[in-house]
Amino acid sequence: MEASSRVLGTEHPDTLSSMANLASTYRNQGQWTEAEKLDLQVMEASSRVLGAEHPDTLTSLANLAHTWRSQQRDTEAITLMQHAVSLRIDTLGPGHPDTVTSLAFLHEWQSCQTTTNISNI
Repeated sequence: MEASSRVLGTEHPDTLSSMANLASTYRNQGQWTEAEKLDLQVMEASSRVLGAEHPDTLTSLANLAHTWRSQQRDTEAITLMQHAVSLRIDTLGPGHPDTVTSLAFLHEWQSCQTTTNISNI
């Protein structure tokens, strides 16, 4: 990632991809703060460089939602995933594998949140 950033620039798509991969590694290791920091950078830069509806930008939205979900920031994660799903439906279509996957996660998270809210009553 550092070499890519130095050679290609911090907002080059290959650098953003490297950053997203490192964020995923952090997420898998439970290093939420590091993952979130990179996820935010990738999402903001992707939106700026590639556009808000580019598939890579939409993936970065979903990745940040997963990081927030891992941090038990359920409301924020669900809201962001709803946004990602909406954009994916509009740009990729409802049957696209990325749309279907994001929608499945969204439904699962909403179901878990509803179950948690009911059990707290």
